[in-house]
Amino acid sequence: MLRLFGAKMGPNCHFYPRSKVWAPWNLICADQVTAGDGVEIYNPAPVTLGSHAILSQEAYVCGATHDYDDPAFPLIAYAMNIGAYAWVCARASVAPGVNIGEGAVLGLGSVATRSLEAWTVYAGVPAVKVKERRQFPIPSSNHA
Repeated sequence: MLRLFGAKMGPNCHFYPRSKVWAPWNLICADQVTAGDGVEIYNPAPVTLGSHAILSQEAYVCGATHDYDDPAFPLIAYAMNIGAYAWVCARASVAPGVNIGEGAVLGLGSVATRSLEAWTVYAGVPAVKVKERRQFPIPSSNHA
């Protein structure tokens, strides 16, 4: 269904029925991307998910905010990237303009307010680095 509305999706992507994508035409997925039930991707600008990226249940990716210093309160949209083999755990949130590095993990219920380094595990509100993740070789053909 997402492809019918303009999403660019590689093979074997799986978006569960209760996941939501605000603007499918701004969704770019490599292969094997998964979004669990209750995931919401608010993407007024392009959001790219790398190969084997996972968004677990009720994760929220927020791609925009408003300029609260401007009386017109205009929308500010950000292109965002969630790297290959990255995992946004259940009920975690990714703030506007934040990028998730390849292999990074954002822990259960955590809030990423700054971009996450590759192959690193983050947790908390706001999320902080808690440890390195073991890096494994990634086939070059799987990147978005």
